[in-house]
Amino acid sequence: MKRSVALLLLAMFSLATLSACNTMEGLGKDVKKLGQKVEEKASN
Repeated sequence: MKRSVALLLLAMFSLATLSACNTMEGLGKDVKKLGQKVEEKASN
């Protein structure tokens, strides 16, 4: 279970960095969304 969460985090972080957000504000929003998705997966 921990490995799948780690892989999910890595994949989502990679997608966030590859989505070409040009500002730190945009990066912050992407990281926030990533955190919310991880929390949703962890609570299931």
